[in-house]
Amino acid sequence: MKPFSYLEPDSLDEALDLLGRHGDDAKVIAGGTALVNFMKNDLVEPRFVIGLRRLKHLQAMTEDNGLRIGALTTLRTLETSPTVAGYAPLLAQACRLVATVRIRMMATLGGAIAYADPALDTPPALMACDASFTVQSRREARTVPAYQFFTGILETVLAPDELVTEIVVPRQPTGCRTAYIKFLPATHDDYATVSVAARVAVADGKVVDARIALGAVGATAVRAAAAEELLAGKEPNAANFRDAAQAATADLEPLKDIRGSPDYKRKMAAVHVVRALQAATTAPHP
Repeated sequence: MKPFSYLEPDSLDEALDLLGRHGDDAKVIAGGTALVNFMKNDLVEPRFVIGLRRLKHLQAMTEDNGLRIGALTTLRTLETSPTVAGYAPLLAQACRLVATVRIRMMATLGGAIAYADPALDTPPALMACDASFTVQSRREARTVPAYQFFTGILETVLAPDELVTEIVVPRQPTGCRTAYIKFLPATHDDYATVSVAARVAVADGKVVDARIALGAVGATAVRAAAAEELLAGKEPNAANFRDAAQAATADLEPLKDIRGSPDYKRKMAAVHVVRALQAATTAPHP
């Protein structure tokens, strides 16, 4: 790890000033569960590390046209919050399966988003929740839908002077039920081989709303829009779920790694899309 200067702003304006001044030479640290490992392995070598722990307002959750989650909110807070359980139970389910309690007490939602590991649990859950991210710089504030935010392995739409400040999650539609399935290669605290987030609403025996997103199946988490459209108006049965799974996985390009070959991951993704849809449509109503 190369030497660096540690800066700790007292306000969001000051943090954005520092990012604007130092650009690509700076990295932001919140919980540190991602950045510290990257720095130890010389994957990033910032000259400046900007600590955000004094920005307490970014740890808050408020209800205002949806649930607004400050970027410094920890995953442990999200998994245990009754408010999150009411607005977005899918997000709470996914957070519960991230690593260990110790990690979840440190890791922040904004950090998990910004570092964009394609195998993380929160991106597919946020996509399936129709979440959006507030991104700020001294130049502007903008809103980016979750499914447009991730552009590649550890890559996002963030400019060097921008910071994720807030995650906005709309209340899920009435009658929706959810499931998050994480297919693990070994221990419960490992990264997923594949993961699937599903949110489904059924009325009069037909699917009236569906969201499906997958993680660990390529360079980014992906939303399965074709599968969602295929389910619309259909009966929630095994045959239709299998058709949706084929649509969800047809264009996937999984990466080969220690967890399996691309072909294996594609097949496992199809299996677990079916299982997630079955779980979501048989789960008790919230």
